Amino acid sequence: MSATPTRLVQLMHGSTRRVARVEEPFLRLLEGVDSVLALAESAIAAGTSLPALVEKRSSTRTLDYDPIYAGSSPWRLLVPIDHPEPARCLVSGTGLTHFGSAASRDKMHSETITENLTDSMRMFRWGLEGGRPAPNSLGTPPEWFYKGNGIMLRAHGEELLVPGYAEDGGEEAEIAGVYVIDGSNVTWRPALDINRIVLGSQIFAVVALLVLRSILRARR
Repeated sequence: MSATPTRLVQLMHGSTRRVARVEEPFLRLLEGVDSVLALAESAIAAGTSLPALVEKRSSTRTLDYDPIYAGSSPWRLLVPIDHPEPARCLVSGTGLTHFGSAASRDKMHSETITENLTDSMRMFRWGLEGGRPAPNSLGTPPEWFYKGNGIMLRAHGEELLVPGYAEDGGEEAEIAGVYVIDGSNVTWRPALDINRIVLGSQIFAVVALLVLRSILRARR
């Protein structure tokens, strides 16, 4: 495996979508693919690695990254990965990366519970202790939270919509993990350009992309 990670972005110019490999300060466009999801699925179907397919699909055309990132180019950045049907994209996260929120909930519940350990903190600790089991060992599903589906994802430079009933709003930059499930229910993680995209948009802790066609096939 290469020591240098493969960094990808999704772009749009008018109605044209493209995928590009980041080669600072340029973006090298890939041929024959218009989404990271399609690229990942092609790599899975071909039985090859994503970096190898990216190398094969790389074109000679490059774009200046800085104007695109600054919003002064006709090209604009899209979310790191998406699905043609947004409802098939699950945005969720794990409490194992949100220690502060667990402490806040525990404090809130402690106001009405006199026991030393609240149910909220007990569940959190179960996941913390058994959420990362060793190979061939049973673990405990960690606490997790659901944020919504792909409709709520926002790309770099897009507005963050705050509902009228909200008392507060803001953005929180975090590392996002992207998981694609193929027809065999095997998870794959495409390499994405999180370093720059996450700075300008609200990316939640874990973005889990579920290709539900495999689930629907199984149910049939």
